[in-house]
Amino acid sequence: MTEQPQFTIRVDQNKYLPVGGREVHAVLTVEASGPVDNAVPETQAAEVIIVDTSGSMSYGKIAEARKAAQAAVDTLRDGVFFAIVAGTAQAHMIYPPERRLLPSNPQTRQAAKEAISRLQADGGTAMGRWLRLAADLFEPFPGAIKHAILLTDGKNEHQSAEEFDADLAYCTGRFVCDCRGVGTAWVVAELRKVGSALLGNVMDIPNPKDLEADFRAMTQAAMGKAVADVALRVWTPQNATLKFVKQVSPALEDLTARRIPSGPQAGDYPTGSWGGESREYHICVEVPPGVVGQEMRAAWVKLVVPDSGFQLAAGNVLALWSDDLVQSTRINPRVAHYTGQQELAGLIQEGLQARKEGDLELATARLGRARGMAQQSGHGETARLLDKVIDFDPESGTARLKPNVEKADEIALDTRSTRTVRMRKDPES
Repeated sequence: MTEQPQFTIRVDQNKYLPVGGREVHAVLTVEASGPVDNAVPETQAAEVIIVDTSGSMSYGKIAEARKAAQAAVDTLRDGVFFAIVAGTAQAHMIYPPERRLLPSNPQTRQAAKEAISRLQADGGTAMGRWLRLAADLFEPFPGAIKHAILLTDGKNEHQSAEEFDADLAYCTGRFVCDCRGVGTAWVVAELRKVGSALLGNVMDIPNPKDLEADFRAMTQAAMGKAVADVALRVWTPQNATLKFVKQVSPALEDLTARRIPSGPQAGDYPTGSWGGESREYHICVEVPPGVVGQEMRAAWVKLVVPDSGFQLAAGNVLALWSDDLVQSTRINPRVAHYTGQQELAGLIQEGLQARKEGDLELATARLGRARGMAQQSGHGETARLLDKVIDFDPESGTARLKPNVEKADEIALDTRSTRTVRMRKDPES
C-alpha cells in the first residue's frame, strides 16, 4: 500500500511578552513529506474539468481550451473518477453525457477527448451554476480527494450576485477548485471569491497558448494529493481570544471566518487536501496578561482529519511574561516576514481599487508605498509587476501612475498580489 504523507508542525514565535502584554503571534509551518507525483492510486480521487464555452471564448481561445482540457484528461491516472463540464448560462455535461463521473482508463480518456474536440463557443456565463453541477457530481464520493478546474474568460453576467453567492455557499466544503482566467475580460474579484470559498488557487493566463501546460501541471498536482479534507484545529485557553488564522504561504488566505467549532475552546479551519507540500499559517491569540516569569500555553494547534478526528501533527504556541525589554520587544523574523507580505498585498489591492474608482492620489500613494516595500523585502516579481503600472524612482521613493496600462498587466498584478515569497532560509532560533 502506498505510504501516506507524514505531517509535522513547526512553530515560529517570540514567546516573550512585556509586562501587561496580551497579543501572541506565531507562524505555523505545516509540512507533509510524502507522495508528490502520481503515486497514490489507493486514494480515491475525483476530478471535474469545467470549460467556459460562452461566445467570448471564440477567436482561438476555444481551440486552446480544448487542447488544455484534453491535456488534463491525459494526465488523469487510471481509476480516478472524472467528468467534463461546459459552461454557458447553464452547465452542460460533455463527458459522460449523463450526470455522473466515470473511472479513468484508456477508453474513457479517449472518449472524453473526442467529446472535448467538439466543444464550440456560444452562449453566456453563469459560473455558479457550473460549480453547483460539479458539487452534485462529487456527491457520491464523500471520502475522495475532490478537485475541480474552472476556466473562464469573462464576467459572471448571466446570474445575479445573490444566486452566485448561494451557489458558492452550496459548494463550500464539498471540493477544492483551482481557477484560471484567460485573456483580459474576466474579473479577478469573481475568481478570487471562488478560489477563497473552495480553497483553490487563482491564476491569470494572458496567452491562451499557455493553457495546455498549465492544465497539465494543475492535474498532476491534483493527482499527487493523498489526504483529503484536512483541518487546522486550534485550542485556546479560557478568557483568550483567537483574533485570526491566515494562510500566508504559498498564498494569502484569511481562514478566520471559516471556523467550525470542534470542542470546548477549539475550532477547525479547513485547509483542503494535501500531498507532499508545505504551507504556512499565521495565528494571533489575545491572552489575559500574566506576571513576570509566568508561562502559559496560548494555543494548542493540531492538524486533523475532521470526520475521524485522527491527529496528523501538533504544536504549542506559548506565552512567557518578561521584564527584559530585549526579549519582549524582539519580533520573530518569520512573523515579521509574513506580516510585511500581508501589508504589501493590502496596499496593492487598495491602490488598484482606488485607481478603478478614479482616486488617483490614493492609488499613487498606495502603489508607490507597495513598490518601496517590494524593493526592500526582495519581492522582485511584485516589483516587476508594479513597474508596469507605476513609474517609481528608487532614490527619492516617489511614484507616478502610468497614463496607459495594459489590462493584462493590471490583472497580473491584482491576481498575483496574494502570492507570497517564502523566507530564503530559516531564521536562527
